[in-house]
Formats: sequence, structure tokens, C-alpha cells
Amino acid sequence: MSRMSVVFARAGLAALVVLVGCAAEDHIAPFSEGITEAGLRADLFVLAHDSMAGRLVGTPEISRAADWVRDRFSALGLEPGGDNGTYDQSFDLVWASLGTGNRLAVSSTGAGRVPGNGWTPSSISATGSASGDVVFAGFGIVEPRLGFDDYRGGDVRGKIVLVLEREPGVADEASPFDGVVTSEASRDWRKALSAQERGAVAVLFVRDVHTRSDVDDWAAAHRGAWPASPRRIERFTLGAWVEEVDIPVALISAELAGRLVAGSGRSLVQLAEASEGAADGLGVVVLPGARASLTTAVARNVTPGRNIIALIEGSDPGLLNEVVIIGAHHDHNGADGESVFNGADDDGSGTVGVMAIAEAYSRAAQEGVRPRRTVMFAIWDAEERGLLGAWYYTLRPLFPLQRTVANLNLDMIGRHEEVPVDGGGRFGGLDVQSAESNANAINILGFSRTPDLAAHVDSANEATGLLLRFRYDNNESNLLRRSDHWPFLQNGVPAVWFHTGLHPDYHTPDDDADRIEYEKMTRIVRLVHQTGWDLANADGRPALEGMRSRPRS
Repeated sequence: MSRMSVVFARAGLAALVVLVGCAAEDHIAPFSEGITEAGLRADLFVLAHDSMAGRLVGTPEISRAADWVRDRFSALGLEPGGDNGTYDQSFDLVWASLGTGNRLAVSSTGAGRVPGNGWTPSSISATGSASGDVVFAGFGIVEPRLGFDDYRGGDVRGKIVLVLEREPGVADEASPFDGVVTSEASRDWRKALSAQERGAVAVLFVRDVHTRSDVDDWAAAHRGAWPASPRRIERFTLGAWVEEVDIPVALISAELAGRLVAGSGRSLVQLAEASEGAADGLGVVVLPGARASLTTAVARNVTPGRNIIALIEGSDPGLLNEVVIIGAHHDHNGADGESVFNGADDDGSGTVGVMAIAEAYSRAAQEGVRPRRTVMFAIWDAEERGLLGAWYYTLRPLFPLQRTVANLNLDMIGRHEEVPVDGGGRFGGLDVQSAESNANAINILGFSRTPDLAAHVDSANEATGLLLRFRYDNNESNLLRRSDHWPFLQNGVPAVWFHTGLHPDYHTPDDDADRIEYEKMTRIVRLVHQTGWDLANADGRPALEGMRSRPRS
């Protein structure tokens, strides 16, 4: 976003700050001075030590890190917020492996093809067989918040549904599907469930060929999707999601899809363009003569995940059943031989920040000072694998999401944003920037979805003097959806992400505790503490913008 855009964003917040009031002046968050550089540093050197082996999901080390956080919460006298009176909220992570006997036959292809020959099973697929007529349903998207339905009442019972990957307006900043940010509606498993709920017996995905070329080497693509040896880091999804899919699902080539649509009198590209232009969904297109038979053998393997959740109960009988969530994730990318991905900034920094804020609330409670609303301290698991711990919480919340006032997410709060020249795909969509230019800056993501909440942050910042940058909400970097505030935004909860930005050590073995900017990090943690305290004591609640009316950054 341009400098002028930042100015306009801040100008928009200024009027809201008047409504929020001078909360930071009148209601200083108690024991904020106890959040210190020394304390944050000491905790981060423990959490990001080589002995934690990079805190990879499903390993003994991530379990040890979780136990360490849990024991701290317990020692602080915080109330447990997990399962059955514990601090632990457990859930299943699922990774897929391929069995034998997978085969696909479509119109005019004879006995069928093995995987790698123009197709491959999807990792979300169930094990099973299906055959029947094939119909086309655009992108296969159903998004009630936008009044968008690619089925539009069409009958797909007993049919195999062919749908495009991704979404309409994938590169359009003005797209109602979250601008250039990849929308939730485009997830394969959501599309598969939409088809399944309408009676489809299988789903075939094909690339959106009107915007990008087809896979040029299906044998290589199949090997990449289903490697002969286990990956160092498996590709997980949430068990609660994928277990709902009970039909075969596959990805097929444009060549095979072209055969299926031939009887419609339109090419695959023409159908894709029609899908792109359908403002409220294409509707089901009959494909005369198109039939397919599909067999998939996909094993679902379970790895345990665990969130750590603690609470300070509110003091106001009328508000204590509402909650403000302050969260971060403690998992990272493990170790590769002697190289340890310690994840000091990502997201050891946020984790120890939440712990420090929890301690401030605990000390205040010991002195008889509690917030009016309940405050939750959540350490999410499996963020690096797709925000899966936070997503699970939104499925099984301790408080109804309608009573969740806000989510404050701390992820990478310990460095200065630095985007190098030719930094590669990790920095895609971000302007080249020096660390020095961001020495006092922090990005606030989600601001355009909830200007009210952004105004609370702006007001609380009076005491910390940071440069708040309101940018990246509609950026091709996809940053907006790359941390644990995203599931809350998608479920109607106002949420913002405090984020000092990417840097060359991001997701490398050089993300170590001795590289953290502790003075700046301390002020950020105090900012979040003050913001949370203000929200927990305010008379009103921040609002969330609707999808169609949401301001664009």
C-alpha cells in the first residue's frame, strides 16, 4: 500500500479514536511495567533453544514446549480453559497416504488411467469408487455471505461434478472474494463438501485454465503429491474437516476435462470464462455424453495436536460471559539434521508475549483487580501447517463466538520488517524495504475488516509510541490469511494481527533468540496488553465489516 493509503487509513481511524475515548489514559492496564525486556528474553531463550528442536507438530519437543507453557499458566493461578478442566484442547491432525488400485476412466479413454497419467487423487479424497454422468459447476463455490452459488438449484444427485480450482477474480483487488487474498470459499475441501451435500458421488478438479496454464508434467505432479518416502514435514489438514468428506476426489488434466465438456458445444476455456463472469454463480451445466468412473484409495493418518488455553474470569456479572482472546502459536518447522529451525520470531516472540500478558493479568487479579470481561490466553498449535489449532478452536469454542469480543493475535513481533531485493517467493507481493525503515514500526493486519478494533489499537498506542502501519489487508502476499486471526475473522469475530513483518531469517535456521529486538518487542507486548485491557473493560464492542461492504486497503 502507498504512503498516501496509510495516511487515509489513519485519518479514517482518527474519528473512531474519539469514540473509543482515551482509554489508555484513564484505564492504564495494571502491571504493564512488569512486562520487561529481561523477562521476555529469558523466556524466549528457553522456548527457542536448540533442545526444543524447532517445535515441529507431532513431536516430543512440541509437546514439551506445550507442557512448559501450560505449567506457567498453572503457576500463575490462571483458570484452565481446555478439555475436562485442563489447559489442553486436543484435536486430530490428518495427513494422507496413497493406497493401491487408484484408477480413473472418462469418456473415450477406455479401461482407465493410473495416477500420473493426466490425473492424481486429491489428498482430501475418501477411499471409494463412483461412476456416473459428469456435470460442470463452475468453481464449485457456495458462499452465502456473498449470495454466490455455483449450483443455483441445479440437480447433481448421483452425478460426478467437474469444477475449476481457485476462485473468480483471483487477481482482482476489487473481487468480493477477499480481493487478491485467497478466499476460504476456494478451499478444495469446502468445494467437495458443497458437492457432496447436494448428492454428488465424486468431484473432479481442473485448473482454472483461463487464468493459468495446465500442469505440464502430470507424472512429476503426482510424485510431488504422493512421494515414495515420508516428507520431513507432512502436509496436514484438520481431522474435523476432512473426515466429513466421504466421496472420491481427484485432480485431472485440462486434456481430460476437455473430453468431458466436448458435448456441451463449448471448450473448457469458454466454460471457465463463463464461470468467471457469473456474478452470483454459474449454475450447473449439463455435459452430454460425459461419463466417468473413479476409484481412490487414500489412507487418513492421525497426528495429535494440542492448544493451551487459560483464563482470567471477568468481574462484571453482565459481561463475564463475553471474552477477549489474546493468542499466539508455539509450533515451528522442526530440525533438518544439524539445522534447527528455532522460530524465535516465528512465533516464539508472540508466545512469550502472551505469557507475559497473562502474568500481568494474574498479578492484577492477586491484587483484586480484574477486567470486566473474561480474558483468554491461547497458545495455538499447528499454525505453520495451516492455522489448524485456531481453526479447531472456532469449531469447538469455549465461549460462543457471538460472545467473543475480539481476537488479538501476536505473530512475529520481534524483528524489523526487511524485504531484500530478489528475496524470492517468500517475499512475493511485498515492496523492497530496509530494516532501518521499519525500526519503530509494526503492521496491524485486519484493520480494514474491523476499523473499530483498529481504533482501539491506535488509542492504546499513545503509551508506546510505535509507528502503526495499516497495510497488507488486500495484498498478493496473502499475509492477511497467514496467521491465527484469520479463522476468527472468517467466523464473525473482530480480529487483528500484530506483526513486525517478514525478514531474511524468516523460516530459516537463523531465526534465533539472539537476533530479536527486545526493546521494541517489549513495547509491542505492552501495546497488546493495553488494547486487550481496554476491550475487556469497554462498554461497547468492536464491529466487523460485511464481505461486500468491507473497505479495501
